[in-house]
Amino acid sequence: MDAAGAYRHCEQVVRSQARNFSYGIRLLPPPKRRALSAVYAFARRIDDIGDDNDAPPDARLAALAAERERLAALDAHPDDPVLVALADAAHRMPIPLEAFGELIDGCEADVRGAAYDTFDDLLWYCRCVAGSVGRLSLGVFGTRGDLRAARARADALGVALQLTNILRDVREDRLGGRVYLPAKDLAKFGCTLDQDASGRFTDPPEQLADLIRFQAARAGEWYGTGLRLLPMLDRRSAACTGTMAGIYRRLLRRITADPQTALRTRMSLPTREKVAVAAAALTGIRR
Repeated sequence: MDAAGAYRHCEQVVRSQARNFSYGIRLLPPPKRRALSAVYAFARRIDDIGDDNDAPPDARLAALAAERERLAALDAHPDDPVLVALADAAHRMPIPLEAFGELIDGCEADVRGAAYDTFDDLLWYCRCVAGSVGRLSLGVFGTRGDLRAARARADALGVALQLTNILRDVREDRLGGRVYLPAKDLAKFGCTLDQDASGRFTDPPEQLADLIRFQAARAGEWYGTGLRLLPMLDRRSAACTGTMAGIYRRLLRRITADPQTALRTRMSLPTREKVAVAAAALTGIRR
């Protein structure tokens, strides 16, 4: 497959499977848009393997190991459109492909059913599955100034987005047998995240709400650090990043304002609000 066709495939993956991120990616100029689409398409492939609860753990771990091997020989897969596009992008831009290895590490932890005792434990996971994507994206965007500082801020923004995801998906994850909130935080607020037959949490509602607000405040601090990346990017890259962060930050505010609803259903923003966030980011307005 030629690179043009491979990139078209990756852009379709983003449009259909990473809708929140697509609002930001479409603001990039074509070369960066294509490259970031390749990054996200491969990241999505890894995530999908980790999340495939219909497959036994051994099969998922083997599939993740196979993707790790394929990543090490990108140019050897001419019939795989995602790898063709990713290889082309990596030849053109300083994309730190080793960060995909961290993403795979995080997905392997999911498959093995890892639990997190402290926030530092959870932070390792967030940096693997989301901070890595922030650093990969920075390879596409480029940066002005201190590269080490930019990478740290991209990593922090990824952590903020992942913490938001965790809060959005507490009920869904628990139904699937996963608990990401640190055990010590659960104990601090007197919560177990046990559920009744209907899937409702049995913990006292106010204690659960306090737990969610505590975690949301922590996520807010990571946004504060991560958003300091924007002045280090060119205008279109800053708009892309600001859109992604803005959508998730608004979602975090809704979760904070109404933890009980967040624990009953999966919150999301309406399309018109996502479009408004993208327009504001493109004009340089922070929301």
